[in-house]
Amino acid sequence: MADATLISARRTSVDDVFDHLHEQITTLALKPGDRISEAEVAAQFGVSRQPVRDAFNRLANLDLLLIRPQRATEVRRFSTRQIEKARFVRASIEKEVVRRAAANCDATGAARLDAALLLQGAAVGSGDVPGFGKLDFEFHKAICEIAGTDYAFDVIQQEKAKIDRLCLLGRDKEQRLPDLLEDHRAIAEAIKAHDADTAIAASTIHLSRLDQTIARILASNANFFDQT
Repeated sequence: MADATLISARRTSVDDVFDHLHEQITTLALKPGDRISEAEVAAQFGVSRQPVRDAFNRLANLDLLLIRPQRATEVRRFSTRQIEKARFVRASIEKEVVRRAAANCDATGAARLDAALLLQGAAVGSGDVPGFGKLDFEFHKAICEIAGTDYAFDVIQQEKAKIDRLCLLGRDKEQRLPDLLEDHRAIAEAIKAHDADTAIAASTIHLSRLDQTIARILASNANFFDQT
């Protein structure tokens, strides 16, 4: 019984460290290239170094940390090759998802999209960048469910997570939100009209918004990117 309690406590410690660092990294409180000390994190949480090491490994598996033997652990920098790969996979999947959504969308699905857009409009009006991010998540999930491919959302999220920090940098100015909202409106209207080709074209434009972000960040913060 005591052993089970210790295992549970250790698991909670790993989760606590992981959740904290994951939020710090994905919100850019910790920036690409920042170094993280295993010993300092352990002291901060009042735990041994083992749960911190386990949390570090989980973050490394998500491509958020770079762990190098005998060298400092650091927040992983962006990789242009990994960004290209993630976007290719996501675009390929979303093309088929919106095609099926356009074919399957009924009155219930249309109402769901309309409700989502109303909430997004309110977020844009109030300049709620974090709130819009959560609604963006729900919008793309809804499209997958309308398409009858809810399983596809898991893959989309896995690929999206690899570049979410870039997306956050791209939404750090309120004037970008209206463009993203208009993209969503165009996608939704095409799906409701059962116009697969227009829905795919609108989705492609939506994903291409990141091109401007990447160019801007490369110009202003080249150190955020892996130079190898």
